Amino acid sequence: MSLPQRPETPLLDRAATPDALKSLSDAQLRQLADELRAETISAVSATGGHLGAGLGVVELTVALHAVFDAPRDKIIWDVGHQAYPHKILTGRRDRIRSLRQAGGLSGFTKRAESDYDPFGAAHSSTSISAGLGFAAARDLRGEPGHVIAVIGDGAMSAGMAYEAMNNAAELGSRLIVILNDNNMSIAPPVGGMSAYLARLWSGGAYKSVRGMIKQIASRLPKGVRARAKRFEEYAKGMAVGGTLFEELGFCYIGPVDGHNLDHLLPVLRNLRDQGEGPVLLHAVTQKGKGYAPAEASADKYHGVARFNVVTGEQDKAKSNAPSYTSVFAQGLIREAEADPRVVAITAAMPSGTGLDLFQQAFPKRTYDVGIAEQHAVTFAAGLAAAGMKPFCAIYSTFLQRGYDQIVHDVAIQSLPVRFAIDRAGLVGADGPTHAGSFDLAYLSNLPGFVVMAPSDEAELMHMIRTAAEIDDRPSAFRYPRGEGVGVELPARGELLRIGEGRVVREGSRLAILSLGTRLADSLKAAELLEERGISVTVADARFAKPLDEALLTQLARHHEALLIVEEGAVGGFGSHVLQHLSGAGLLDGSLAVRSLVLPDLFLDHDKPEKMLAAAGLDAQGIQEAALALLGRLEARGGLLRAKGA
Repeated sequence: MSLPQRPETPLLDRAATPDALKSLSDAQLRQLADELRAETISAVSATGGHLGAGLGVVELTVALHAVFDAPRDKIIWDVGHQAYPHKILTGRRDRIRSLRQAGGLSGFTKRAESDYDPFGAAHSSTSISAGLGFAAARDLRGEPGHVIAVIGDGAMSAGMAYEAMNNAAELGSRLIVILNDNNMSIAPPVGGMSAYLARLWSGGAYKSVRGMIKQIASRLPKGVRARAKRFEEYAKGMAVGGTLFEELGFCYIGPVDGHNLDHLLPVLRNLRDQGEGPVLLHAVTQKGKGYAPAEASADKYHGVARFNVVTGEQDKAKSNAPSYTSVFAQGLIREAEADPRVVAITAAMPSGTGLDLFQQAFPKRTYDVGIAEQHAVTFAAGLAAAGMKPFCAIYSTFLQRGYDQIVHDVAIQSLPVRFAIDRAGLVGADGPTHAGSFDLAYLSNLPGFVVMAPSDEAELMHMIRTAAEIDDRPSAFRYPRGEGVGVELPARGELLRIGEGRVVREGSRLAILSLGTRLADSLKAAELLEERGISVTVADARFAKPLDEALLTQLARHHEALLIVEEGAVGGFGSHVLQHLSGAGLLDGSLAVRSLVLPDLFLDHDKPEKMLAAAGLDAQGIQEAALALLGRLEARGGLLRAKGA
């Protein structure tokens, strides 16, 4: 009687670090890739996060860590949301289900998290520049080692990638760039680069050469056949010849099947063992590969909530109110219906900004420029100079990349570009790389700019309408991620008077001046203070620029203390208010003033409500700041009385 065999230990359990991959056969590496894909799906189903991009690079991740010697060899993942499988293979599998949770792993590569993350990334198109820096440092020190930059998920549409490639060709340093061509970013790709890569992959020359080599290989002895396969990959690059990448000074190899380890492994081993100068390996992959719901999704499951692995159904909380993003789309559609000059621009984020809805209504008046925020801003400036009414919808954190264009091409020329700034303020699980902390500061210091922040969904509708009517200067309105407060929406927004705020609650002792969606918590704080017998005025500034100087004078002269509240970094709205009060002589010692802003540090990812509490910008934090402010005022008054003043 034979004893039942014990199930073999999964390879992934034996591969705690990349060193373990070096002893595995190619067949075992294929098994490991299957296990890694399953583990990635399981982990993200429990945490939510970026799924599709990681599934598309499972085989590539296994091949890279099997062939190269990280962390001595530097593997730099562009964007970062491709790197979940990489994290699992580099000693972080035991923490992968803490992904994007408080105190857990970041959703992106992060230097402080692991030696296997040589460069942090969450915005796209930085890997080649960073990789070239590593390569130049290696050469200056005369050290061994390889530098591999994995760029993809649409990141090749950004100009920075080509600036880096141009510089790499000039330096001549050995740099391996892997183009993960999955024909996607967050949304389907746009532009000439996408079409160019598609031609390389499907062109007749490549197909004919591939067919010819396969025919020859099929007649070769078995031992020679493997080497013929390797030659096939090189021949593909020879067939398409004269590529853009070669013109930029890179040795181009590809396209290769990025899911076929029989192709990837020999090519990567050859790149490791021979060659000089910069080289680009073109790997064609499928976003969401190996998980049917992701493969069938229009965005290939780019970002997901927790989900059921069997059905793919996501566990999305039921909304009590529409999201600010959807309200923006609705409001912009209303303005476009009223004015044929209204057009919309996005930088590869049509669904994230709500412009997919606008595009359905006005396909010829919607422009997706790809991951190219600098171009988006100046393109909008050109539209404005030609008499159109462009709305440039970009996340706050990504608009930072177009700041020079905002200053030079828009503000100095006083062109009426309207910036719709989504994801303003803290964003929760995406953490500091995606927080919209700085837009109030970097826009409010520009002469002539109108900067608005709605306190609720109806106010957002009003600001869209107002921006549409501003024809003599640039304007911006910022709004947060997530759902609104549930107010009734107008059919179309109303025109606001530029630079005019409003008082929403009358009091006498303390004034709270709120900008944006901190108004709801400011009102809650006022109620808590009223329970303590403190009479509170609450005002909604509406405009960070121009300031409502009459309202500021009223609040300063008729209250003992003024608390300014904003969900932005120091240097923004509060700084401008204090500057005005100082210049107007309203800080004469009779008024106690404090400005509440985000702390001067990068807040790690957590639930939004916990991040706001940590920043002191929730109702409790606002109440505590108000009590401290009044306490200082009372202490100062007692001191003056003691001195006989």
